[in-house]
Amino acid sequence: MIKNLVKAKEISVLTKNEVGALSRMMSFLVNHGINVETIVGYSNQTGRQGNLTFITDNNQEAIAELVNNEYEYIEERDVIVIELENKPGSLKNVSVILANNGININYFYCTTCSSGCPAKIVLATTDNDVTFRALNASLNR
Repeated sequence: MIKNLVKAKEISVLTKNEVGALSRMMSFLVNHGINVETIVGYSNQTGRQGNLTFITDNNQEAIAELVNNEYEYIEERDVIVIELENKPGSLKNVSVILANNGININYFYCTTCSSGCPAKIVLATTDNDVTFRALNASLNR
């Protein structure tokens, strides 16, 4: 089930929703040796503004580069990163733990691969500390 569990911080950046927005941002991050470990992106309802939310291997440097490249709307938020066995039922088991502990999910996004490596869930809840304790208790069983 749960292979690893860590508290982390994600970066959320508002940007103009236009061709090349993701490419520009990823280019200057990679040019400074910053690895993006998870990412989700979407546009608002009008389609004019985009949001990129990601975790890097060096958020402090990433935020500095975002500021240097004139991104103004940058937020860093607390999240939990869960590594799971990549098999049927893993996400269900996590969701049952959360439900049984009365924890509401604000949002989540996932990564996975087909070659047997662990799946990752990035999760934010109404109380990340309670969530972490509940999931950690199941990890230590």
